[in-house]
Order: sequence, then C-alpha cells, then structure tokens
Amino acid sequence: MIKSLTVALSVAVAAPSFAVSVESLTVPEGFSISVYAENVKNARQMALGKNGVVYVGSRGAGLLHAVVDKDGDFKADEVIQLADKLNMPSGVTYKDGDLYVSEVSKIHKFTNIDQTYSSAPKSEVVIDGLPTEKHHGWKNIDFGPDGWLYVPVGAPCNICDPNHDKEFNNPDYATILRFDLNTGKKEIAAKGVRNSVGFDWHPDTQRLWFSDNGRDWMGDNLPPCELNEVSKLGEHFGYPYYHGGYVQDPEFGVNKKAADYTLPAYNLLAHVAPLGIHFYDGAMFPKEYQGRLLVAEHGSWNRTTKSGYRVMMATIQDGKVTQYQPFIDGFLDSKNDSVIGRPVAFLPLPDGSLLVSDDFADVIYRVTYEQ
Repeated sequence: MIKSLTVALSVAVAAPSFAVSVESLTVPEGFSISVYAENVKNARQMALGKNGVVYVGSRGAGLLHAVVDKDGDFKADEVIQLADKLNMPSGVTYKDGDLYVSEVSKIHKFTNIDQTYSSAPKSEVVIDGLPTEKHHGWKNIDFGPDGWLYVPVGAPCNICDPNHDKEFNNPDYATILRFDLNTGKKEIAAKGVRNSVGFDWHPDTQRLWFSDNGRDWMGDNLPPCELNEVSKLGEHFGYPYYHGGYVQDPEFGVNKKAADYTLPAYNLLAHVAPLGIHFYDGAMFPKEYQGRLLVAEHGSWNRTTKSGYRVMMATIQDGKVTQYQPFIDGFLDSKNDSVIGRPVAFLPLPDGSLLVSDDFADVIYRVTYEQ
C-alpha cells in the first residue's frame, strides 16, 4: 500500500528557470520521507564522513558541497561550498578519512577532509589521464570490497564504437575501470557499457551490479535501460552492438551475435535513465527489505510520454530479479506530465535511514521507517 506524504519546499532551480514546488511524494506504508537538506545545487552522488558530514558532488554546476547537521536532528544546518569550477564533479566517495572526487578526466583526493572541510581544503590528483570527452564524462565512483577504486568511463556519443573509431580510439571508453591506488595498476572491470552512473556490490555474493543507460533515437520504447551483474572481470555487456541483450543496433550490430555478450540481469523501460543503485543493508527498514536493490530512475529527456522519475526497488533471488516495483513516486506530475524532481543517488546513514539526492530540486531527502 502506498501512502502520500506532503513535503513543503519551494526552491529556485537554474534549469528550468522557474520555481519548483515539491508537494507530494509517495512511499510504502510505514515509511516517511522528509527534507534533509535544501539548496544543495545540482546534488548528485553523496559520501558520509566519520563526523557525520555529508559530502555532495554535482554535474553541470561544477560544485562540491559539505552538508552539516550540527545538532543531529537529521536536518542540515549548514551547506558549505568546498570547491567550484570543477569539471563535472558528479562522483564522491570517502575512505580512511579522505574524500575522493571525480572530474571528467581525473580523480582528486582531499586528505583529512573531516578536519579541513570548513577551511577551503586543497586536493591532490590521484588519477589523471582519463578521457576528456564531456559527453557521458560525468561519473560516480566508489571503492569496492577488494579495495580498488571503480571508475566508469561512458561512451563519448549517443551511439558509436569508441574503441574502433578514428575520432576517439580509446579502450577506456564504454567501460567500468578499477584502480589499485597503492600500485597504480588499472584494469577493466566491465566493457560494452554505454553510460553507467551507478553501481554497488551485492551484500552476499560481493558481485558488482551496475545500471546502464540505453541509447537514444530508436523510438519511445527501444532500447531498454539495464541492470547488469558482473560475474567475471572484463565481461562485455554488448554496447554498441546489442542493447538489452536482444536489440541489434541497426548500424553497429551488423554481423554481430547477441550470444557473444553478457545479458542484462534485468531490462528496465526505455529511457528511464537509471543512475544510482544501492543494496539496502541497514537496520531500520523491515527485514524483507534487506538485500533489496534501490534504483534511482532519473527520468527520460526526449520520450513522447516521460518515463522514470521515481525510485524503484528490485527483489533479487539467486541472482534473478523477481520483482521490480515503485518505492518513491511523485517526482513527475502525472496530470500535466511536468517534472517536480529527479532522483540521483543514495546514501545510507548509520541509523538505517536512507538519503536520496535530487539534482533537479537541489534537495536531499531522508527516508525512514516506523512500525
């Protein structure tokens, strides 16, 4: 059963240039959603420091923020700008007291960020030389259970073969890379990945799962967006030859066989634009939510009737998605097909509640459960 919750909020957004009022979001019975922070410009991936500060990347805004809840009431008291004029710093992750931030072609490290966030912290570049193309160049980043830093590099186009194209010709495009920062070693964790802006590791199998955005201009209903599972390093997931495991690309799929590529774990609707994903493993939600996969469907940009604009939840059994249903809805006003918000990424808090960023409304929400 879904219940409606009113969230009173009015913020000014740079694009589009009118005030957006977030009035109604829906969550399953027993759950509540509230505003944790507002005026976090273009809020994308989030990371949690040891001191409870939430660090937030952005995409087009070029900003890096620290969101501070001073009194522990789960409402931000201060939003501090740590850096500006960065090149699409969408991704952030935290490890051993340091904050790592992705730009298009490099990864920064802010050492001892918990002690320096309020005093114009300086960073050092720990990974450089990634492709510079901005098209699908923004990226989420995270450290895996293996200690390596995972860094996706999207295709520099809507549809092309960037590994065999004279203009690009770079094997890093359309991949998920991983880096051992101690040795500098780089490996391809997955290839044939058009544009992944969200990934996580299954809590039991420790396998990498990732979202992938399907190509455009094949109509309203093709190809599907995808959820994928990596069973071995270097697997090829089909792009640009096959989409969704069964849609042969009319230009690049000629003389290719679908059987040569790894099938998606689950196909989503076309153009829903899945971004952040997260396996819930906190203690607050009911037991049946343990291990379920949250998916932020950011929403379509050119579909005749909009798709996505919601947070979904997948139930996975023995590596198979057995259910896929709404968890947070209401980011799209169905009466006039107008956008209220666009969910991006998740961040679990120590109490088991969950933060959800929204780069359209410049907001971070907090989801809680009470019996």
